[in-house]
Amino acid sequence: MTRRAVVIGAGLAGLLAAAALSGAVDEVIVLERDDLPDGPDHRKGLPQGRHAHLLMAGGLNAMEDLVPGVSMRRHLLAAGAHEIPLGSGMLALTPEGWFRRWRHDGPHVLACSRALLDWAVRAAVLAHTKVEIRKAQVLELTGDSGRVTGVRLSTPEGDTALDAEFVVDASGRGSRVTHWLESLGVSGIRERTVDSGLVNATRVYRVPEGAERFPLTMVQADPYVNRPGRSGMVLPIEGGRWMVSLAGTRGGEPPADPEGFLRYILDLPHPIVGKLVSGAEPLTDVHISRSTSNARRYLEKAREWPEGFVVLGDALATFNPAYGQGMAVAAIGARFLGDEVRQAGLGAPGLARRVQRGAARSVDAAWALAVGQDVWYPQTRGGQPNAADRLVTRYSRRLTKAATGSYRAAAALWDVTSMVAGPGRLLHPATVLAVLNGALLPRLEGPPLTTQEREILRKLDGSGV
Repeated sequence: MTRRAVVIGAGLAGLLAAAALSGAVDEVIVLERDDLPDGPDHRKGLPQGRHAHLLMAGGLNAMEDLVPGVSMRRHLLAAGAHEIPLGSGMLALTPEGWFRRWRHDGPHVLACSRALLDWAVRAAVLAHTKVEIRKAQVLELTGDSGRVTGVRLSTPEGDTALDAEFVVDASGRGSRVTHWLESLGVSGIRERTVDSGLVNATRVYRVPEGAERFPLTMVQADPYVNRPGRSGMVLPIEGGRWMVSLAGTRGGEPPADPEGFLRYILDLPHPIVGKLVSGAEPLTDVHISRSTSNARRYLEKAREWPEGFVVLGDALATFNPAYGQGMAVAAIGARFLGDEVRQAGLGAPGLARRVQRGAARSVDAAWALAVGQDVWYPQTRGGQPNAADRLVTRYSRRLTKAATGSYRAAAALWDVTSMVAGPGRLLHPATVLAVLNGALLPRLEGPPLTTQEREILRKLDGSGV
């Protein structure tokens, strides 16, 4: 009898989950309702696909463990991704001031278009595992409250059933998993949404000659000033291009027209993004997305959970994309699935529940970061700061301020936001001491540019910064 696993959704979470299962079964079938591009092109069903993405170090580390026979880091770099050290390769204005650039690189992030990332991961998984993708729309799960035994699906040839020893729902933010579980008799799933009303607006530019090595540049939003947040980022991506992404919370949304897009850039708290863009050639229209709320299904808290079924990626939780942790959370969840399957076997009693609870731990960390800041924006729906939020925010702001002039504080912040360490890293005695000592170096009055970078800006804008 063929041992089969089925994964719902051929996005990043789905392909990584398929890779995690590929060594434990005879075949892994990934079911995808949308057409997939043959190359690194935007695809339907990915609302944030045209906007800035960073693959955090923790997510990349997880990917390295998932696809046998290939280094995902080298694979993505060969496809055109940029590797950026957070310690020395980034210009970032935070609500507490400019981060310094240190001699030590710290964790690295990978920057490229989401289209390239998804295509490269899909190509690697299909080339190095026995994963197969089929076009179909899943209608429901089969089985009962004790075990999921497969799926019912709609295909161009008609409706049919597909049996499976294990099923993973990685169908994204629009998953119908709560309805599917209720049909099996699993009810009472708690859900929560925290929505700051964030709107993303992105336009791609050609990198001006001579500016190819200019750092990743970001002006972060300030959640603590009782007005809508506004932010901007210049992200180097493949093909000699910059992806310029703006974001604004409810009441401060960026516009979709090119003139308004530029005005919004020039109105950011610092002019550096505007100076870069003013000398660059636009290659696309402005693309807008409003699918940015934090939404979570607390599946790990269900009173009963069926064997043979796990939910990962955006089907489990989505985050405000401004914090850049969604892809890492999906990869870490898939790695946890793979580790548990290797150690216990796919048929081990309680496997699915252990995986669901394990995946929730990485969700917890990202959720705390995203929601802990979003609740401070005016007009946020679904949450207001409580006493615990105020305490955590007081500490995190002191940490960020210390990180503007303390390498030890900066390193702790990088490790946690990059998901190479858990939130406990922030309470390590050395980190607490760094926070208490504060910034050891004076506050920077402007971005920490090299002489060459300052000259690039002068040529692009006709002035220095």
